[in-house]
Amino acid sequence: MSALRSAWHHIRRSPFQSFSAILIIWFCFFVSTFFFVISDGLSGVLSYFETKPEITIFLKDGLDKNTVESIQRDLSNYPDIREIKFISKDEALKIYQEQNKGNPLLLEMVTSSILPASFEVSVSNPETLNLIAENFSGKKDQVDEIIYQKDIIQSLLTWTSNIRYFGIIVISALGLIAFLMIFVLIGMKITNRKDEVKISRLLGASRHYVKKPFLYEGAIYGLIGSSLGWLLAFIIIFYFKNQINQYFEPTVFINNEPIYYLQILFAEIAVGLFIGYLASWFGVKRYIKY
Repeated sequence: MSALRSAWHHIRRSPFQSFSAILIIWFCFFVSTFFFVISDGLSGVLSYFETKPEITIFLKDGLDKNTVESIQRDLSNYPDIREIKFISKDEALKIYQEQNKGNPLLLEMVTSSILPASFEVSVSNPETLNLIAENFSGKKDQVDEIIYQKDIIQSLLTWTSNIRYFGIIVISALGLIAFLMIFVLIGMKITNRKDEVKISRLLGASRHYVKKPFLYEGAIYGLIGSSLGWLLAFIIIFYFKNQINQYFEPTVFINNEPIYYLQILFAEIAVGLFIGYLASWFGVKRYIKY
């Protein structure tokens, strides 16, 4: 406990330097918490689209029953088909009316005759979507338009990858700055107390005993900074959680499980302690040579 009290005494004796170190670590883990939550949310949205692949084939007007049945047979021959659902013009009108029931102006001039019939095809393998789209895009006499999730999935993949790479670069840079900040700060404090260190060594104190307060000091910076960074990020995330989840329905973009945020907290505290302790270790190794 004497080493911890000594470390806390060092922190209180230079409050502005200590505050600067904590502020750098706080900002690092504040950004890290947002990065983890946003990255996890994007992964969830991506998984939703990948596990529910669907393609919609809008048919030309005037196709007879035999042609429609022939198209359905062709679709059923593809591998990994989960469901083939035919949407008639009347069913399309009901769906349109349900989607726009709050806007009467959009319902007045719309009848089943101007809405196309379609097939909605669900598959268990997203690669099948490409195969269906390529084959049916050439049937211009039967198919009016094809819509599927390739562009959505590709866009989500790009965004997720870019955010992850950007987050890793930013967090690594902030972590390096925090490491150097603590390293320099501990070095300055050792230099300012070199007479105390020498006297302690002459009185028989071991080198490890002399080093411990400085090692604990760096760990305290990491503990406080990471905890405060997580806390502020959690408050902001919790405040906007409902609005964000409503926007991304039916997926859950912001995780609602308390254990999820506790896991992030414990992980960040562990990393914060490691950065603080490691920076202090290099500091005392560099400046305490007696």
